[in-house]
Amino acid sequence: MKMTPSSSSQAADADVLGNLTSEVARLQSLLQQASSENQAWSEKYGKLESEHTSLLDTFTGIKQRLAWFEKQLFGQKSEQRPLELGMQLSLLGDMVPPLAKPEGEAEQITYTRRKGKQRPDDCVNDSGLRFNDNVPVKVITLVPDELKGDDADQYEVIGVKSTFRLAQRPASFEVLRYDRQIIKHKDSEAILPSPAPFNVLDKSVADVSFIVGVLVDKFQYHLPLYRQHQRLTAAGITLSRSTLGTIVARGIDLLYPIVDAMLSSILQSQVLAMDETPIKAGKAGPGKMKQSYFWPVYGDKDEIVFTFSTSRGRQHIEDILKHRFKGTLLSDGYSAYTSYVKANEELTHAQCYVHSRRQFIEAEASWPQQAKEAISLIGKLYEIEDAIRNQKLTDDKKRQYCRLTYSKPVVDRFFQWCEDTLQTLTLLPTDPLLKAIGYVRSKEMALRVFLENPDVPLDTNHLERALRPIPMGRKNWLFCWTELGAEHVGVIQSLIVTCKLHNINVYDYLTDVLLRISQHPASQVHELTPRYWKTKFADNLLRSDLFALQATSVE
Repeated sequence: MKMTPSSSSQAADADVLGNLTSEVARLQSLLQQASSENQAWSEKYGKLESEHTSLLDTFTGIKQRLAWFEKQLFGQKSEQRPLELGMQLSLLGDMVPPLAKPEGEAEQITYTRRKGKQRPDDCVNDSGLRFNDNVPVKVITLVPDELKGDDADQYEVIGVKSTFRLAQRPASFEVLRYDRQIIKHKDSEAILPSPAPFNVLDKSVADVSFIVGVLVDKFQYHLPLYRQHQRLTAAGITLSRSTLGTIVARGIDLLYPIVDAMLSSILQSQVLAMDETPIKAGKAGPGKMKQSYFWPVYGDKDEIVFTFSTSRGRQHIEDILKHRFKGTLLSDGYSAYTSYVKANEELTHAQCYVHSRRQFIEAEASWPQQAKEAISLIGKLYEIEDAIRNQKLTDDKKRQYCRLTYSKPVVDRFFQWCEDTLQTLTLLPTDPLLKAIGYVRSKEMALRVFLENPDVPLDTNHLERALRPIPMGRKNWLFCWTELGAEHVGVIQSLIVTCKLHNINVYDYLTDVLLRISQHPASQVHELTPRYWKTKFADNLLRSDLFALQATSVE
């Protein structure tokens, strides 16, 4: 059949329409595919963005931890820093004028002419060596050659010129031999017993001087027993290491009642500082040690006792303080202290400004200007405390005239600054500055306690200084084999550190107490604590027979 022009045109239009329809369908398919791919890419981008944010947060946290570890290893240990006068004035204005004498007290100014440097009596004239009377001096007389020759009678000695040199023996150990005479009664021919000399530890080869020497070397100078054993061997003395451990344990066992009496004295304080520090003690499994803790308590009479616990929980605080201490508990921000004080209404909780300050030091890298302002405000409180100490103000003068008049406006300004900072800055929940501000705001009441109580210090630095022997010991003897051994460490360190706080010679104290404890009434054991001992027995020391036999000459 032959097609007409109109029918061929319709057919062509139909083909074009069909082609367009298929092209539209293809384009719609491509558009739908592109839309699907776009959605997939959007989801993938969102996932990558979320992972990037998470990795960035993780990196920031790792960077902060790395900075903390670098500071611990290589950073400055002192937390002191110079305060900028301009910063203080801009923050405080004329709010805190310089401390002056209270009204009614005339300021007396005395001038003392500064004397030139003079050598003390125990200072050597040609070497600068200084030593006290407890140091043995061996006199070596040098005879001039002129007094040895044929013409010696032509010379006479008109004086002596002394030169001093500091000497040391490789290992200063001596053996005491007691020769006990055996006697017989002439008439009855009965042989009388010859009793052994008194010794601190029955049936022991160790004299009290050796016991104390081992204790002081291990716990004051952190010399482990195996090193002391090596030194004994080098000096020609054969003694097993287990014997050294037994001597240490038996010697410390005698000191338990003294430390218990000192703890009772501490718990009678009006202000008591408490902290905790970790120690590995006892086996937890093959190659593992248990994590335990020393809980030092520091009283207001400069006494400290290192109590021991296998836990860092609140129960130990209750075991030590409950029904025994009623006053102000000064601590860091650990929640166990806060929880315990809330459950005991007779207690007041004060907290440490140094721990608060450390929070802002951690935030200084992220927010240097804001952290600097907070640190400067806290530093102003310490300036006022220095002025109080310099003027020797105490009790109500310290509370009313200084802390309420000068310190309180600074504290108010500090917490107001915290509120203003939260309002003006947008901080993420993980931001160190937000954590620092949240820390101090949650402890505001405890941080204000020192304003009303003049006996409460600003921080627990005195306690942290006193507990340094524990981390120093960890670097040398690393851990305690048993929990009982850790208790022994706490007992002996309590006495050693308290002796240092009262400027007592640790060797003299331990020697006297170990010799005296067997004859001292148990009801008066508190007299053997370092604080009482210093006034009662320090001028009449009991010493080892070793010192009685020494022929020491001093010119």
